[in-house]
Amino acid sequence: MLTLFSLLQESPHGRRLVYAIVSLGLIHVAGTIGYLMLAPPTLGVVDALFMTFITISTIGYEELIPLTGRPQAEIFTIVIAFAGIGAMTFIFSTLTTFMLETNLNRAYRRKRMEIDSQRMKGHYIICGAGRVGSYVIEELTAAGASIVVLESDTSRADVLIDQRPDLVIITGDATQDDLLRRAAVPSAAGLFAVTGDDAHNLVITLSAKHMNPALRVIARVHERHNEGKMLRIGADAIVSPDFSGAVRASALMIRPQVVSVLDRMMRTETGVKLEEYVLPADMKLRNVGEIGHSHDWFVLALRRGERWRFNPEPTETLEPGETVVVLLSERGRPALMRALGLA
Repeated sequence: MLTLFSLLQESPHGRRLVYAIVSLGLIHVAGTIGYLMLAPPTLGVVDALFMTFITISTIGYEELIPLTGRPQAEIFTIVIAFAGIGAMTFIFSTLTTFMLETNLNRAYRRKRMEIDSQRMKGHYIICGAGRVGSYVIEELTAAGASIVVLESDTSRADVLIDQRPDLVIITGDATQDDLLRRAAVPSAAGLFAVTGDDAHNLVITLSAKHMNPALRVIARVHERHNEGKMLRIGADAIVSPDFSGAVRASALMIRPQVVSVLDRMMRTETGVKLEEYVLPADMKLRNVGEIGHSHDWFVLALRRGERWRFNPEPTETLEPGETVVVLLSERGRPALMRALGLA
């Protein structure tokens, strides 16, 4: 349950507060025992505890144990009062510091995000919200995908929480298995390892694939000689921002209109789009012709394993698990989904 107490437990001030409370309790025990030894035989444990409490709290009720003319009792009272008041002052100062240093609204939201992330399924996890990660967030948000963001930089995560209250953002080191479990890696559809460190991305990929072998992982690399390592440990695809940027810059110079068309079809909110669908195991289609012909979609390619077939003939056979790449309009999406047996 999300409470102020749970937030305090996770705060660095929580442990200091526990020590102070335990110390205050031990002071009460010591005071009770001491006053029992100093008290007349007619007074019991409760009386000694009451005497300790009113001394520490400085309430000032009538003394149950006579102190005047008894140096031992007076010195003992001074010691108990000094220790007890010191412990209480430390408790209140710790609580005050916790309240002043902690943004309770943000802390509640962060904890609520962690709880929500553990209930998610079929979502995408973005490890690193830097330059590359921020663009990934924008693209997936525009596509309507469910997202969990893992960011180790607390200040960056706080800014993102304020700017994007709709996102689930967890602060911590994504190389730690515990944080990946809190992001619900076992039930996720995909993960982006896009931190600025190749070694971190390698560890994240390895850990995520171990938790969920079916998870699709896209890993970022700075050094191209690390690409082979990423693929060997299970990354499904590699992204090198420097290399990709160079390829795109060259394409924009040599084939600018082709790049413009592809960008428009990949990112447009209306009009035609490029989409891909995986044929289900229980599909009833036997060939491309049975998908049907429409002005709202066009089958561009089929992929089976590593083999591509572009502009397939109507007689081209189809198999479960095969990927169909289509050019379609938003209007034609429902009909195509029904034709493919996905709706």
